[in-house]
Amino acid sequence: MTWTEVLGRVSFCNCDPVFEGISDSWKVFSAPPSWLCGHVIRRDCVTAPVPTADYARFMDELVLLPDLAISGRGSAGSVLIFGNRPLDSMRDIAVPTDSSTSRKLLDWILNENNLDPRRVEMAPDLGQMLSECDGALIIGDRALIESKNNPNQVVMDLGSEWTRITGFPMVFGVFAARKDTDHSHLRSAHQDMMGQLDKFERDMVWRNIVIQGASSDTGISETRLDNYFTKEVCNRLDSDAERGLDLFLNLVCGINGGAEWANVD
Repeated sequence: MTWTEVLGRVSFCNCDPVFEGISDSWKVFSAPPSWLCGHVIRRDCVTAPVPTADYARFMDELVLLPDLAISGRGSAGSVLIFGNRPLDSMRDIAVPTDSSTSRKLLDWILNENNLDPRRVEMAPDLGQMLSECDGALIIGDRALIESKNNPNQVVMDLGSEWTRITGFPMVFGVFAARKDTDHSHLRSAHQDMMGQLDKFERDMVWRNIVIQGASSDTGISETRLDNYFTKEVCNRLDSDAERGLDLFLNLVCGINGGAEWANVD
């Protein structure tokens, strides 16, 4: 199997609707979000959902697949600040090593509120983080689990705060490929991933199977995951989310002109 038959994915359940049940003609591997851009650039895979901030860093080398993303419908549910005091009184915030977009967004939100607590890079372990810092940024499945176990320590949902300030969805991840990738491979990947997302959204039996599998893998209840996929995380990049993406690239990453999109027709 060559790299042209490989897809990368985030090692969280937030993109299960795209990858669960995908054709066996693809090999799918999982990695932390911050690793995936490197995998794409090194030709370890055709495409992967890379952090939006990493796309901004390497956009001269990358192109985006349309219609697909990892975004929040207002609340993201899995990009959270935890702590035992309000954000404006935190002296330091622990930030995880597996995130880039969330850290960039946190810095922007702090700046918008004229705050500058010290950021301390740590492994994503909430107990250890809060033993050393006033606040902690946790993302992905861990955030879903910790918000259930420690609901009183949730201080802010970064997706909600972005939407409150800007009025647009927050796009945390985009499906990127190298610019020199043969368009036939991109069309094939896009078609199969969109097929799975369409099936998840339209076939309630299949949706329940995907949620049951995610619950078994993560230990998160099916009820919580059903709400997560219904009201919080979204893998379909609609026009509002695309405008939110362009705004993030401009306001947070300092990039004008928006993203470059692959032709997959």
